[in-house]
Amino acid sequence: MRKTKIVCTIGPASESVDKLVQLIEAGMNVSRLNFSHGNHEEHAARIKNIREAAEKTGKTVGILLDTKGPEIRTNDMENGEIELTTGQECIVSMTEVLGTAEKFSVTYDQLIDDVYPGAKMLLDDGLIGLEVIGIDKSNNEIKTRVMNSGTLKNKKGVNVPGVSVNLPGITEKDAKDILFGIEQGVDFIAASFVRRATDVLEIRQLLEENNGSHIQIIPKIENQEGVDNINEILEVSDGLMVARGDLGVEIPAEEVPLVQKELIKKCNTLGKPVITATQMLDSMQRNPRPTRAEASDVANAIFDGTDAIMLSGETAAGLYPVEAVQTMHNIASRAEQALDHKELLSARSKNTEHNITDAIGQSVAHTALNLDVNAIITPTESGHTARMISKYRPKVRSLQQHQMILSFAA
Repeated sequence: MRKTKIVCTIGPASESVDKLVQLIEAGMNVSRLNFSHGNHEEHAARIKNIREAAEKTGKTVGILLDTKGPEIRTNDMENGEIELTTGQECIVSMTEVLGTAEKFSVTYDQLIDDVYPGAKMLLDDGLIGLEVIGIDKSNNEIKTRVMNSGTLKNKKGVNVPGVSVNLPGITEKDAKDILFGIEQGVDFIAASFVRRATDVLEIRQLLEENNGSHIQIIPKIENQEGVDNINEILEVSDGLMVARGDLGVEIPAEEVPLVQKELIKKCNTLGKPVITATQMLDSMQRNPRPTRAEASDVANAIFDGTDAIMLSGETAAGLYPVEAVQTMHNIASRAEQALDHKELLSARSKNTEHNITDAIGQSVAHTALNLDVNAIITPTESGHTARMISKYRPKVRSLQQHQMILSFAA
């Protein structure tokens, strides 16, 4: 049985019951609903279909609500897009205007207070760069120079690497979406653009005040500020997502693999689940087979210690959603076969907290390895004991092709 979980984003290419059944049978463990797109009616229909498909297959499928988060985007452009040319000057307005090559606006009107001359602004996942050359507070405008040419379309993301922005931890839209998620019985909240522990605590408070305290919060680390504050964020979180898309825009590309390894290691030490996400099998949106680099990326994330791997556009809008899940399942299964459980257990045992539950988890994993057991059974009320045992990646022999930690209410 594959232990690494597969998270699949559900969208137009995968929202029918029949397709969801195929995804589950191919290996999907958690379905992700991206609330940056769609409305509540559409997501409610998807949740209904997910549950129907899970019932048909007899398998448990988690539901993860991914918030839009407090992001910065461009407003609309004249005729839907504008052309920016290297070296030209362009004004970024805090007052909403219909964008032109000379002036366009953004959704965050306090950006003018955060940036400074010399700061960089990256548009559309970093495809277009602007350098701030002046601040005109009287007109509420930022003067910039275009660093590289490109086409800028409506509502594209804006990143400001190295700049601490004063965005709210939770937006009005996020709050409404989370309340909807509570009503629908989702299992996880993936909180986008988390920068500090207070961002998580705001969501926690909203959940607790609305009978949603059982829902687990998975912060998405997508910027340098989140990386810098990772220890305090993990203290108040139930897990973590390494969201490499925006992270790779906010920090240099060569730093992303190092940050990924460090974040995974911290989660492993604490026994908190970590998801590695973004562009894992990106080419399979168009092609039936992954690139060799993508196959290596998935396998290396597992060798790093990730608990889950995620598909985004591959399953939401790609041409080969089922094939992508099957491919990810095959890569993960093969990578797990190559793991040295004795060495893994030794490494995890060195980097651990010293408390009773951890000691039990460690002892169980050692015993399972020495006795070559079929399954591990643990009584638990909250699931914490089972998670602490799982933290040590215990090896269990195949029992009708299933490796298991079985838990039941104490």
